[in-house]
Amino acid sequence: MSVGHNLPTPSILRPSAKQKVGRGVLIVLALLFLAIFLVLPLVTVFVEAFSEGWKIYRNSIQQADVLFALRLTCLVTGIAVPLNVIFGIAASWAITRFDFHGKTLLITLIDIPLAVSPVVAGMMYVEVFGLHGWLGPWMLAHNLHVIFAIPGIVLATVFVTFPFVARELIPFMQAQGSDEEEAATALGANGWSIFWRVTLPNIKWALLYGIILTAARAIGEFGAVSVVSGHIRGQTTTLPLQVEIFYNEYNFTAAFAAASLLTLAALLTLVIKKVIEWSSVIHYRIEAEIIEP
Repeated sequence: MSVGHNLPTPSILRPSAKQKVGRGVLIVLALLFLAIFLVLPLVTVFVEAFSEGWKIYRNSIQQADVLFALRLTCLVTGIAVPLNVIFGIAASWAITRFDFHGKTLLITLIDIPLAVSPVVAGMMYVEVFGLHGWLGPWMLAHNLHVIFAIPGIVLATVFVTFPFVARELIPFMQAQGSDEEEAATALGANGWSIFWRVTLPNIKWALLYGIILTAARAIGEFGAVSVVSGHIRGQTTTLPLQVEIFYNEYNFTAAFAAASLLTLAALLTLVIKKVIEWSSVIHYRIEAEIIEP
């Protein structure tokens, strides 16, 4: 006679009626919270954007200021993301593969943009590169323009977004270890070969995830860019700034139309994020089945 069959089933496997009610209440509250604070605002953006019809919406997003803001946003994102990828990979590789003086300081510095307000970040760049800043007179003498120009917007965006790639890669590379890289070194592979054939394939999913987060943050950045841009229409206005300009002018339809483009970008980012997560899970599951059939 098996003793195991006579053991009572743990209560956690058989939730009581009270536990079921509590679980149901928590689920309902969570769904209500999501509906009120996330779904409803998203729906409102599109409802207001199309409130006067498709033709008005199309004309709103085809305005010269909106098209310029969209191009500038894409340009800034296209510059900031690759720079952050280079920095993130280099910093992660150094932190996880080497011991050196200042390692703790480097990790702390990476987290600074997460702790500093974007508005404060913009003010720091104004203090350094502004007309009356530390480098302002020298830059003016050499006809170099950073503040109230595109370079300032790029610098501010890079600052507020550069932790994301590194912060995705560092814990992943620490958990992964360096056994494969050490084996490649023992077989005579050089540094670049190890990076391209061993390190990069192993970190590709975490890297893609960090790139998605960085791009999403760069597209929607407002505070730091607002300080350094000067809000010069048709010259230094990104899409979030253009939304604010329309809203301050009481042009609500155009404001929500421009905001809908940002919302679509955010939703697309979420879709890509979920696809990457799903693909990574499938990838590692297949690898596990190959290793342990």
